[in-house]
Amino acid sequence: MKVVISACLLGVRCRYDGGDSRNQTAIKQEKRRQLIPVCPEESGGLPTPRPPAEIVGGDGNDVLDGTAKVMTDDGTDVTEAFLKGAHHALEVAQSNGATHVILKARSPSCGCGDIYDGTFSGTLTSGDGVTTALLKRHGITVTTL
Repeated sequence: MKVVISACLLGVRCRYDGGDSRNQTAIKQEKRRQLIPVCPEESGGLPTPRPPAEIVGGDGNDVLDGTAKVMTDDGTDVTEAFLKGAHHALEVAQSNGATHVILKARSPSCGCGDIYDGTFSGTLTSGDGVTTALLKRHGITVTTL
């Protein structure tokens, strides 16, 4: 079984701060499944490290619908990069026949169920990241670690 997974969960240093989110549960999955790492933010053209970003005005579904934006903490609009990265992750999943994706919790790309609220205050709100929203719209099951 092929599973697309956030590269940071496997120890790839692709987080916004240049670090990783190594997760032993994710790493143990490699023994049972073929894991395909992806970082939507890097795939969208953003550098590592990069300024922190949050969805302003809604969640990933609102970004996909054009009613919300992804902004960095210094006010730069990075919506297009997040959309490009989300579409790349979808393409990777579809081309590999992956029906399940494991993503990084709370991320404006990968969050599922909870994301930061767009105020850069560390406050969580209900919603999905851009990549998660796009994958769900295409019938792919998303879980987070």
